[in-house]
Parts: sequence; C-alpha cells; structure tokens
Amino acid sequence: MHIQNDGTFLIPIDYSKQSINAIKHSFNLARYTNSKLHILYVFAEKQDHSEAELKELAANTAKESGLSCTCSIIKGDIYEVTDKYATDKKCTMIVAGLDTHVKFRSFMSRASSSKFIKNAPCPVLTIRSNTFSPDCKNILMPFDLSPESREKVPAVIQLAKFYGADIRVVSIFDPGESEYENALLPYLNQVKKYIKENNVNCTNKSIPGRDVAEAIVDYANKNNCDIIVQMNKRDLSFGEMFSGTMSQKMVDISNVPVLTINPMERRNMPLSY
Repeated sequence: MHIQNDGTFLIPIDYSKQSINAIKHSFNLARYTNSKLHILYVFAEKQDHSEAELKELAANTAKESGLSCTCSIIKGDIYEVTDKYATDKKCTMIVAGLDTHVKFRSFMSRASSSKFIKNAPCPVLTIRSNTFSPDCKNILMPFDLSPESREKVPAVIQLAKFYGADIRVVSIFDPGESEYENALLPYLNQVKKYIKENNVNCTNKSIPGRDVAEAIVDYANKNNCDIIVQMNKRDLSFGEMFSGTMSQKMVDISNVPVLTINPMERRNMPLSY
C-alpha cells in the first residue's frame, strides 16, 4: 500500500485557524506525490466569505506552493460534504484542520470526528495545531498484531523517503498481558529489519499501557515525532460504536498530525516481508 501519485489533495475549510493552517501542511506531501490542491469552502447556514475571497486564497496558495490549486464553495455539513466530494472527484488525500472547540457530529452525537474519518474514501491527514513546520524528521508508526497494521508499512517507508525521516515503531501492550508482548516482539523485529532493508533508519519500542491512544500520543510528544500514521477501521463492533476505536480516539486527542490510511479490501493478508 502506497500513497498515490498524480492525484488531488482536498482541503476542506471553514476559515478557522486550523483549517487555513491545514493548507500549508499539504504543500510538501503534494509536491512529493506530484499532486494538485483543491480548497473546498463549506458553510452550514450563512456564507460568510465571498467567492472572490476564496479565489484569492487559492491563487495565493498556488503562488506560495508552486502547485496547481483550484477551489469551490458548497453548502452543508463540512464533514459530510467533504467525504462525498472526495468520493465524487476521486481525491487521493484529504487534509483537514480540526478545531478542538468544534463538536463533531457522529454516532449518538458523540463529540468526535470519527464518522468523517471512517467514511473517507482516501487517506486523511488531520491537524489540530495552529503552527506549521515544513520539517518531518520522525514518523511514528503504531504497530499491533492485526493484519491491517502491517498494511501501512510500505506507505510509512514511502513517507520517510520523501522527507528523509526516521521511523519510530511503537507497540502498546496491557501490563497484565505478557503473552501478547511476547507474541508481538518477533513481528516488531521483523518490521524493523524490513524498514532498514529499505534504507530507512528505524527504532522499535514496546510500552506497557492501558489506554493505547494516550500512550501513543504521549510517546510521540516525548520523542519529537512530527506525524503519526495509523490504519482506519471500517467495520465496527457494537461496543465500538459507543466507545470508539483506538484510531478514532487518536484523531480526537492528538496534538501531533495524524495520517489515517484505509485498509485494503483483502483482509487477513500474510506478511510479505
């Protein structure tokens, strides 16, 4: 699995600071993948910004990034509209700024962006920060024993080569489940070996913790990670509909940008390395 080249990056905005900041976050990855940018202004009730203002933003974005940038305006819920637009236009990446003060509509009205991520037709890069740095020196790859977790390895290697970054592989295990940790270690070593064979620096770490998402975000901050790459989970159990998955919580709580990648259609694939 790799991030597609020659595609379109969709950047939904509502003119919040985070959504405007997301535009800059798209530049380098769009350049590396030879992709175009499309800014989608979505308003819920009243259109507070003019078409001329949006076109000026797109023109300034094209000038600053050196990339082709187009724009459009649509009325509706920003997250529902974004998924539909990305599907219709076959976008290859969504770059979204998430405002921590916004209540995201989801299952049972839970304050979460999980519905938007779950239904996205392509990878989604979510950003909560108001600041921007073009550097990406450390990429954090959470890893577990699920087949989906293994699928993201080629995409993470691709990102690392784009940026000249190191990969930090981290696994979280329940302190009371020593058998899980023992089963995990051979796979961690295998993944680390595979990454190094692809000429990318890599470290791996297993950490005890009961809240997986919080432990990963804490590790990302303590180790100066610039992006977290995780897998989406499309099929939710009944319990997860209420409590949410680890990947959903990661997007909700992380101050570090999170790239969520959809799993392949084929499941339970064997390791290919």
